[in-house]
Amino acid sequence: MNFLAIDASTEACSVAIKYFDKQFSEYELCPQSHSLRLLPMIDSVLKQANVKLTELDGIIFGQGPGSFTGVRIGIGVTQGLAFSAELPARGVSTLQAMAQQAYLDKGASKVIAAIDARMSEVYTCYFEVDELGIMQPKTEETVLKPELVAQYYKDLVLPAYGVGTGWDAYPALAALKSNVDSPEILFPTASAMLDIGQIDFAEQCVDAENAQPKYVRDTVSWKKLPGR
Repeated sequence: MNFLAIDASTEACSVAIKYFDKQFSEYELCPQSHSLRLLPMIDSVLKQANVKLTELDGIIFGQGPGSFTGVRIGIGVTQGLAFSAELPARGVSTLQAMAQQAYLDKGASKVIAAIDARMSEVYTCYFEVDELGIMQPKTEETVLKPELVAQYYKDLVLPAYGVGTGWDAYPALAALKSNVDSPEILFPTASAMLDIGQIDFAEQCVDAENAQPKYVRDTVSWKKLPGR
């Protein structure tokens, strides 16, 4: 099966196509420019693969957690493309994609993903590789204060390989990861989402209108500015 994968859930904007035995991808760090860059990147990889959207079997998208705005942009583009080409869609976790990249690039079989969620919190989850070479969650994805993360993982045998922006944002987490320096893998890639999403696409896919984000945090706290 042949797929388009897109992700705009973090500061990175990422697109990839798997077309038969070839893969084409583009990746940019473009904070606050996702709405401008995502569609041109999709058009570019389609041209590189010399394929039309209607010739693909489905769309794999980053469902979060991550930036509320970025996740919504990615979902909106996914729905529009899926409607127009009459394709099913399947969401993949941002955290799982980073863990998958750690397995592909570093051979890490146990990974903790931690994304800076702002408001002094992190999105986090622990993953282990399965027999198919896919990183699978062994805890629930959650959002926590950094000082509560060690307690959340107290029953695991740690450290594990760390990915994501949360480690540098909150140095108190450092004892939980095995890689000493700043993580090399900070953001998810659409290429890693292809690996995950194609495995059970037929069982997990939905119609375009049912493509939904996974925010993890279901509320946002707004602080009123002085004088407003």
